[in-house]
Amino acid sequence: MQPLDVVTFGEAMAMFIANEPGRLHEISQFTRELAGAETNVAIGLARLGLRTGWASKVGNDAFGKFIIERLQREQVDINHVLIDNHYPTGFQLKSVVTEGDPEVQYFRKGSAASHLSPADFQEEYFQSARHLHMTGIPLAISEAARRFAHHALTYMKKNGRKVSFDPNLRPTLWSSQDQMVKEINEVAFQADYVLPGIAEGETLTGYKEPRDIASFYLDMGVELVVIKLGPEGAFYKTASEEGMVPGFRVEKVVDTVGAGDGFAVGVISGLLEGLPIHDAVLRGNAIGSLAVQSPGDNDGYPTRTALEKYMENNLQGVKVYESNHC
Repeated sequence: MQPLDVVTFGEAMAMFIANEPGRLHEISQFTRELAGAETNVAIGLARLGLRTGWASKVGNDAFGKFIIERLQREQVDINHVLIDNHYPTGFQLKSVVTEGDPEVQYFRKGSAASHLSPADFQEEYFQSARHLHMTGIPLAISEAARRFAHHALTYMKKNGRKVSFDPNLRPTLWSSQDQMVKEINEVAFQADYVLPGIAEGETLTGYKEPRDIASFYLDMGVELVVIKLGPEGAFYKTASEEGMVPGFRVEKVVDTVGAGDGFAVGVISGLLEGLPIHDAVLRGNAIGSLAVQSPGDNDGYPTRTALEKYMENNLQGVKVYESNHC
């Protein structure tokens, strides 16, 4: 088995994007794309040249075949993708808006991915990777997927691998906010790197200031916390240093979905390559800013060459970072 730089897992869906603005029930023509936070990260990392694998289940149907073929085309390893003959692949509908967030409707209940369980876990596959990236979505879609997530986390930590965690909160998938906060934080406390958005951080910790949110997780043993602040950039903190990294100027926001996953791509790839934290976060801001300028969830994710050119062209006159040692 070929070694991997990063492995991730979760649910992928076929996504149908409206071809024109309007309410979803009024739209007659859609364009099919791929959706899924973890597949977004896998695709983004693969485009930067990292060896990336994605583990999941898809139905034995047209949507499942589409997902597999799309990931293969993106050079994401799919040797841990299982075909389920009993349950379908989920899908979603997504509107087009002139400003703000699009309307999204999900058709995912009882999907093949929601039946991913610890019995499906392939040790050899996960052991081949040097880093695990997780989101909070598998924790929410089913009890079975939640157990798979805990099993993967425990296994990778036991084997000395680093783990990054993006809460990626989906309140509608949880029975209550209290349960969501409890389950998400249980995983976050075991991760090495935690990457919440500012609103997610407030929900999960009760604090509003980025420094306080970060300290909450650092006190629980997390190594690095990076908090996404939208156009303002991001704040990071470890036990010994902290800093603000500005965002990149964007003239027109087309679609914000996928920006957080693109941010994770930048941070994870940078840390794996040994960049200083502020440089890794700056890369995350760059990819996040590219993501919001395209309609699909991962259309804007760059190749290595495109990323370097974009950062070079957009850094002139920008204060790269502010940091200090705690």
